[in-house]
Amino acid sequence: QLQLVESGGGLVQPGGSLRLSCAASSITLDDFVIGWIRQVPGKEREGILCIDSSGGITTYAESVKGRFTISRDNAKNTVYLQLRSLKPEDSAVYNCAASPRMYFCPRRINDFDYWGQGTQVTVSS
Repeated sequence: QLQLVESGGGLVQPGGSLRLSCAASSITLDDFVIGWIRQVPGKEREGILCIDSSGGITTYAESVKGRFTISRDNAKNTVYLQLRSLKPEDSAVYNCAASPRMYFCPRRINDFDYWGQGTQVTVSS
């Protein structure tokens, strides 16, 4: 069934940028809602942004407004998370997640059905 693979993480200086990718296999993503979630060891998962099948955006984390952008390229079966103006507190493992059962993004991030393995983002000088 659906598999998600994240990439694009790495080490970046504060104020820098990264572009994360979430590539899907087996089926296309056009009928799925896709979200990005991050987690710091010892902390609970935090939803960031979600994009629905029609391109509508849901913001889970107010702290990323104006800095992070989610987008999707259905032809490439990929969802992106553009990270800008990165701060040390943005350091985390970033996962993408998907659900085929809803038209709009879920209210709770644990309602997503499929999860990738994650990509590490480290913001440090």
